[in-house]
This record gives sequence, structure tokens and C-alpha cells, in this order.
Amino acid sequence: MLIILGVFLLAGIVKGVIGLGLPTLAMGLLSTTMEPAIAASLLIIPSLVTNLWQLFIGPKFIALIKRLWGFIVGIFIGTLWSFLPSLSASSTWTIPTLGAILITYGCLGITTKKLPYPSHLEKWLSPFIGYFTGAITAATGVFVIPAVPYLQSLKLNKDELIQALGLAFTASTIALALQLSHDNSFDGVDYYLSIIALIPALIGMYIGQYCRKIMSERTFKRCFFIGLIALGGYMLFK
Repeated sequence: MLIILGVFLLAGIVKGVIGLGLPTLAMGLLSTTMEPAIAASLLIIPSLVTNLWQLFIGPKFIALIKRLWGFIVGIFIGTLWSFLPSLSASSTWTIPTLGAILITYGCLGITTKKLPYPSHLEKWLSPFIGYFTGAITAATGVFVIPAVPYLQSLKLNKDELIQALGLAFTASTIALALQLSHDNSFDGVDYYLSIIALIPALIGMYIGQYCRKIMSERTFKRCFFIGLIALGGYMLFK
């Protein structure tokens, strides 16, 4: 319980500062002490509540729904009907793959200044990117790759990007909850413990928002991505 509370407090702080990272960091840390499927089930309520908050405070909810509906549909299809083994399959590659995803995301966060804009390909790319995001979510419990780099390439302003991330993460959380609930090899989501995990996550978000005001977001992002690379390396090679 202390590990769970500490992990969600830290993950909430990170999300409060940079607008993302709660499921990524929480899955990475929790998966070193428990089964990935159990770790993912704990994420359901904290991730859903914090992402709904992030989604509805933005200015262009309807416009983003109209623009990204194919992307969202792809997330649900990819999560519920993934070509990859599910979290509960106890595959030996799940944790190292999660580590590789964390390393990839960390490297992208540090090195990428500006991603190419897909322009006229966006309409066709969105469902495919959503599907692969969903497939990776079903297998690892992490839904940042390739969703976050793709959304960062769409020339959204800061507020639109934060809201788009909230939309994508909300959809991924709901889809993952459905997938885990219908997985016969998994005992089900422990919503009671997930609700408990929400408390430190919200406290962490409040602290993170305060920290955002007194420190450089760019410096914190660099430290965050370096930390993800280190954590991913540990999970990949342990």
C-alpha cells in the first residue's frame, strides 16, 4: 500500500507539471513490484479522473472530437482486439517491452524538437495511429506510444495539445478497463484500491501545478524524460 501511494503521488506530481506521464510512470514503477495486469488495473480510476479533468478544462472539446474521432475509434478497436498478447497473458516479454517503450518515449522527448506535420494524410493516419496505440495499451498498459508523438505533430497550440492528450488518455483508460473486465484470464479490476490510488494522484497533481509556477517546465521535462530512459533501461535489462 505504501508503494502504491508513493508511486501515484509521484506520478500525479509529474502530470501536474507537464500534463502527462501518470500512467507511464506509474506502470513503470508498479511493474517492478507486481504483475503488469494488476498494475494496469490500479491505473483505471486515477487515470480516468485526472484525464477527464484535463479534457474538460480546454477550450475546444467539440472541435477536437470532430477532428480526432477516427483516432479515438482506432484506440478502442486496437485495445479490445489487439494483435498482441494481453497484459494478463503473463508473457515474458511484457516488462522488457514496456522498458523499451519508456526508453523510446524518453529519447523522443529529449531529442525531438519538431515532428513533421502529416497534413492531408491526417485523416487516414489517425485510425492507424489510434489502433497501434490501443494494441500497445492492451499489451503493456501504457498509451503514450505512438499517440503522444502523433498528437504533438498536429500543430496544436499548448491548450489544444493538453486537451487532445486528455481526450486520447481518457479513451485509452476506458478501453483498457473494458479489455481487462472482459479478460477471462484476469480476476478483474480492483476498483476499491484504484479509488484509493486516486487520492495521492490528485494531491500530486496539486503539488505539480504549484511546482510548475516556480520552476522551469523545460528543465523538468528533461529530467522526466531522462528518468524514463533510466527506468526503461532497468526494466529492459534486469
